[in-house]
Amino acid sequence: MATYALTINERSNSGKALLEYLEALKLDLQLIPKVRVRKSSYERSMDDIKHGRIEKFASADEMCQSLGI
Repeated sequence: MATYALTINERSNSGKALLEYLEALKLDLQLIPKVRVRKSSYERSMDDIKHGRIEKFASADEMCQSLGI
């Protein structure tokens, strides 16, 4: 016997239909809790760059002036 892990959107019509079909087959279904994968620092910084959440400065002095230091 093999074990399979599926990700099914329970809110969609096709997802509901698939779950009903699998239950009708009287299969041994087990819900696996979602595992939240944390992004690394590098991935978070690349995401910030991608979404424009960074500021660029010509020099350190310009950055200090912008921060009010």
